[in-house]
Amino acid sequence: MVYCLADNVTSPLGTTTEANYEALVGGQSALQRYEGRWHLAEPFVASLFGSEQETALATPGLTRFESLVVASARRAVAQSGIDVTTSRVALVIGSTKGNIDCLVDGEEPSQDYYMGDTAQHIAAALGMTTQPIVACNACISGVSAIVVAMRLLDAGYYDYAVVCGADVQSKFTVAGFQALKAVSAQPCRPFDMERLGLNLGEAAATMVLCSHRVAPRDRALWAIEGGAVRNDAFHVSSPSKNGEGARLALCATRAAEIADELACINAHGTATMFNDQMESVAIERAGLNAVPVNALKGYYGHTMGAAGVLETVMTMHGIDHATVLGTRGFEERGVSGKITLSPDHQPTARDSFVKMISGFGGSNAALLMSKTPKLQHAEQALPGFVVTHRVTMLPGSLTVDGKSVDVACDGGEWLTAVYKQCMGNYPKFYKMDMLSRLALVASDVLLQEEGGARFEPCDSRAVVLFNHSSSRQADSDFLATIARDDECFPSPSLFVYTLPNMAVAEVAMRNQYHGETSLYLLPGRDDDTMRNIVRASLLDAGTTSMITGWIDFEDNDHFVADLYIIEKRID
Repeated sequence: MVYCLADNVTSPLGTTTEANYEALVGGQSALQRYEGRWHLAEPFVASLFGSEQETALATPGLTRFESLVVASARRAVAQSGIDVTTSRVALVIGSTKGNIDCLVDGEEPSQDYYMGDTAQHIAAALGMTTQPIVACNACISGVSAIVVAMRLLDAGYYDYAVVCGADVQSKFTVAGFQALKAVSAQPCRPFDMERLGLNLGEAAATMVLCSHRVAPRDRALWAIEGGAVRNDAFHVSSPSKNGEGARLALCATRAAEIADELACINAHGTATMFNDQMESVAIERAGLNAVPVNALKGYYGHTMGAAGVLETVMTMHGIDHATVLGTRGFEERGVSGKITLSPDHQPTARDSFVKMISGFGGSNAALLMSKTPKLQHAEQALPGFVVTHRVTMLPGSLTVDGKSVDVACDGGEWLTAVYKQCMGNYPKFYKMDMLSRLALVASDVLLQEEGGARFEPCDSRAVVLFNHSSSRQADSDFLATIARDDECFPSPSLFVYTLPNMAVAEVAMRNQYHGETSLYLLPGRDDDTMRNIVRASLLDAGTTSMITGWIDFEDNDHFVADLYIIEKRID
């Protein structure tokens, strides 16, 4: 179990958690309508920082995104009083697209584009010395960052973790969501029968976490009693109709065991037709439909990688004030799941809640937060693992369990040649970006070597991959469709694959894996950090095996997939 020592929310509503809370209590929203912004033809509603706010947040030498993270993290760290320069403090950042606005059409990406390198800039600005980790799992990235930090602390690798979820908006992201017809030109209405779509937002939110081993005993702290990530294994951009991944994530937190003591479920509540419907079904299926539900998108919009951390922090502070914050924009329930919501703030005497969130690629995550922990927690031994099979792919080279495999290539793309020889019966391959193709083919070769049953629902195998170049090829391809203001035709299919976690999602969908799917970005391959995250991830009781390893695709001449299957072992 880990505890929250301090927090900060920096948003267009304020630069402290307290200022944000007062704004929410007063019914304020940062959402505004924009017409012609970034020369986009369609109007949209969003929560964006003003120019004066950006100037006040700016740190010389850092990008807009980096400055935002540093501003939030500095405030939280100062409040916590910890020394972040030691080797016992981790930095974990959750972000969907980071410095995507630094990518220029037709040019090679600068170092600022790569999120692992961005994380190093942030760490240096904060005076931190440990290897930073970026959780990049679409819209669940913030909660993913909290979950992996929780595990690393429980595993004893660190005593403290600075966890920040953040994203800024740009033409890239807004045009992409508009291409998917997911954006509303009116203020969003979560779970309402008249909801039309989401509003986007930008923010940074930070939590400073500590292990139970070093937690102060002289004051009550919020505890993370449970956290889990699960996958729908259904579709890259549409959630499962029965909310399977969300249900599994909720159940893994053990929230149903204390349902009568929960103040609320803080839902993702994007105000899109399918997300809100799915969440309501998942809540009911998890046996939690008697618990009040709320959503905060009507105040902030969808802040992407910031959402999970921001909404967790604001729900904590609401309950600290004996209040369940209202769902701004909601009037009448428009989902089939029998859940209870209110547009108004409601009093509560309870001090626990659930945070749930979902995202593209079938990603789902949940946290169980308590001011007074209620579940029995036994100290877990850190699991070990054994590698059972391994596949390494480089341009022109395929090795399976140490043996070279000949691949007949007729002069075309070598990766496609491997697909034709080793799979050849999965036409969706040709619709994917190259990173996802690489993950799919390498994992399929790996699983063929393993043998055994396939393509049957399985919730005990995780897919956890590591990467540096993110979705570089897909990002460049999508940017080319919006680079010219007079010829801006954003491609929805290209935009989906600008989320690098599609690589793990495609493996999950192909094999019907409903376990954890996570992608972490690092400044470069670091086997020690990778091994620590993998071992800590095995603390999840539902995970018994994992496909993991390093996967990176820059172009057809520069890529690598070094994937292996591990089986959990308890010493």
